Amino acid sequence: MHEPAPAPTASTPKPLRADAARNRAKLLAAATELFGSRGLDAPLEEIARRAGVSIGTLYNHFPNREAFWEAIFPARLAALEQLTETALAAPDAWDGFVAYLEGLFALQAEDHGLNDALAQRFRAAGEVEQACNRGFRLAERLIQRARDSGQLRPDFEPEDLVTLIWAMSQVIRESMATAPDAWRRCLAFFLDGLRTGAAHPIEVPPLTQGQLGEVTRSRRPTPS
Repeated sequence: MHEPAPAPTASTPKPLRADAARNRAKLLAAATELFGSRGLDAPLEEIARRAGVSIGTLYNHFPNREAFWEAIFPARLAALEQLTETALAAPDAWDGFVAYLEGLFALQAEDHGLNDALAQRFRAAGEVEQACNRGFRLAERLIQRARDSGQLRPDFEPEDLVTLIWAMSQVIRESMATAPDAWRRCLAFFLDGLRTGAAHPIEVPPLTQGQLGEVTRSRRPTPS
């Protein structure tokens, strides 16, 4: 005798009807494509148009822009976690650090939306914010390992990685259409300056966490 199906609870979302599930899937596919090619400020109306649904249907499934990010980016950020884990396992700490940066910026260059997300041009929340925080903690371990090896200059702090990502994300954003590999030349200059043998004392300290937060908030547009 078959057991009756459990009744939905407050924590169990009601399954979508077939037509609603199709609309959601089309919206996610359109958003992934449009964010990837144009960035996280891509118009929601264009997402609805590409998905072949009304803007009302879009808002029924995704009440705001952040809801799209929550659905799309955790999997992308998980790939970054794996990249960092692989870099931490590299036999040579400097090679692992370089491979991490090259892999990180290659992923950003392939996806304008991910580039915007990692540059913190928009406020992250929920699962996206948690994934970013996990990735940053792993990157801190990677930086410490490279410093301990004596190959990464000892004054390079995790906060300096944040400003490096800001700088490289802008290079990627501005050159993507005309010179998609321009970021690699820029990174090569940065890496030469990060080697211990090339280091000179820097009088200006890294940004504090408070300063990073203030700068990040000031850079964000108000999403539609």
